[in-house]
Amino acid sequence: MFKKKNLFARLWLKHTDRIKYKQYKWELANYKHVEFANFIGNTEKLTTPDKIKEYARKNGKIRLCHSGNAGDVIYALPTVKQIKQLTNVPVEFYLRLGQPLKLSGYNTHPLGNVMLNEKMAEMLMALLKPQPYIDVCEILTDQTIDIDLDYFRSGGIPLDKGNIARWCSYLTGVNPVLWKPWIEVIPNKDYANTIVMARSERYRNFTVNYKFLNQYKNIVFIGVESEFKDIKKTIPHIQWIQVSNFMEMAQIIAGSKFFIGNQSFPFSIAESLKVPRVLETSFEVINVVPEGENGYDFFFQEHLESIVEMLNNKK
Repeated sequence: MFKKKNLFARLWLKHTDRIKYKQYKWELANYKHVEFANFIGNTEKLTTPDKIKEYARKNGKIRLCHSGNAGDVIYALPTVKQIKQLTNVPVEFYLRLGQPLKLSGYNTHPLGNVMLNEKMAEMLMALLKPQPYIDVCEILTDQTIDIDLDYFRSGGIPLDKGNIARWCSYLTGVNPVLWKPWIEVIPNKDYANTIVMARSERYRNFTVNYKFLNQYKNIVFIGVESEFKDIKKTIPHIQWIQVSNFMEMAQIIAGSKFFIGNQSFPFSIAESLKVPRVLETSFEVINVVPEGENGYDFFFQEHLESIVEMLNNKK
């Protein structure tokens, strides 16, 4: 029977017997897949549309939770929306705080070592609460949860490929509608002639240079201060827009001429709104896929520049 080793035992095995260490890693990966398969096959878990419908019929509501990151929460919403349509009962959506964040391969993250803190949750809830398919949205304390959407992190789903927006559907069997908007906001028309941009430190395509954007005069940046200072070195005239919550961010993106971003939280907003949007795709991790109208992605500089020119010339 397979038994997981603690950190010291893994490091000792790695340095004393490379062959057995590689065998252990293979067995660990296989163990995670088996555990995930057992979860999906568990008759008590709400892992199919029929189970979810029957549970909703008996209990009169569905309670879900998610621990972030913020973008992962946004990409979970199409599945949440379909659960609402499937069951036609109140949907309660809870945000779990303080779950540890693994930063392997990256320098920093705005939230440090957790995926979701109280401030980020409050900013998210400003956007989530008005959505018509969410009846309750609160921070998780001691509420009973029917579907834990975090289980996609168990190891059974490859998280570095595919489409983040399908992760929660793999748990529930509920097929999300990804080619239509799943967030509704009132656009901020003050940005109708403005390019809105965001670029996180993570998931960058390092073959790309945004210096060409200096020819476009109306361009603003949405993101944290360190990211703004970094992009300002390349685009000196770019303006920094600070928002108090993510409803404001969504309204600005919804009202913009078009949006440019990498695989970070602001792009998840643009994707959920289906506004004209351009995705900087990372070579290392490809798990964000623009679906539906107005979505563009690229690997190479000339394609980026041609897409931006085309969108800027649209009336």
